Amino acid sequence: MITVALDPAAVTVAVAGRGPSALRRLSLLRAAGAHPLFFSDLPLQGLDVPYGAFRQRLPSESDLAGLSALWIVGLPRQDAVALAAQARLGRVLVNVEDDSPLCDFHNVAEVRRGDLLLTVATGGRSPAVAARIRARLAQEFGPEWAERLATLGAWRQAWRAEGRSAAEVVRLTDAALLRAGWTV
Repeated sequence: MITVALDPAAVTVAVAGRGPSALRRLSLLRAAGAHPLFFSDLPLQGLDVPYGAFRQRLPSESDLAGLSALWIVGLPRQDAVALAAQARLGRVLVNVEDDSPLCDFHNVAEVRRGDLLLTVATGGRSPAVAARIRARLAQEFGPEWAERLATLGAWRQAWRAEGRSAAEVVRLTDAALLRAGWTV
């Protein structure tokens, strides 16, 4: 596995699918700061997708051409296989939920605390193990870490503006963590 964190401002992503699982994936992508397109061939009641982001159909070849990554969720396997193959022809990375052999990438279990992102991955082998570890991380790194990271980030920016070296910024950060009692 190769782990990466994608900048949602730099990539175009979409969800194609049906049902509550597709809506959950859409919600997770939006929580990560993405503005995903959502394709479903079924009407969805109470859908909270910005105007223009919902298409009541599955993606066409031209839709796929503009994507970087596609999550396929809740479609029958034969439809998922066909859509995944079509997406790959356009060099789009594909994740077919709960079907590892059809995935180019796997989703990570995540804990978000502002800009702090803690992730756990099992390569699709055991989402339950990843979920248990995620729960432990969520306990250990509570909501206060969003503000802590924002503070540390502001200090780092100031230190770099003063011309401090990368090594010195690391030393200052370690000292600030110890002084504040923010053990990591």
